[in-house]
Amino acid sequence: VQLQASGGGLVQAGGSLSLSCAASVRTFGRYAVGWFRQAPGKDRESVAAFSRTGYIPLYADSVKGRFTISRDSAKNTVYLQMNSLKPEDTAVYYCAADGRIILGMWATPSAYAYWGQGTQVTVSS
Repeated sequence: VQLQASGGGLVQAGGSLSLSCAASVRTFGRYAVGWFRQAPGKDRESVAAFSRTGYIPLYADSVKGRFTISRDSAKNTVYLQMNSLKPEDTAVYYCAADGRIILGMWATPSAYAYWGQGTQVTVSS
């Protein structure tokens, strides 16, 4: 499975960005897909994810109410709409996928087998 993340950029605080994660497999809808981010000097942290079954959206507390994850199965793509961005959202954002992950592991980077290349999001104050 190859993942291609795109959509990062520079935005002022309070602004919005939309990230995309396109997959190379037609069965992408059967995979759990997560968005993670990593700021300089910090560990990679979970942002949002879709469970492997049921299309349940999951969010880290830090982004609830501001970020929305969605998916278009016909396009084998998962999106992350980011609103009300804050300087602390600045990081490299990665999408990840796995076909066997269990729900309780959605926020654990090591549980995902496939990763995109990352896209930089910079929020200026």
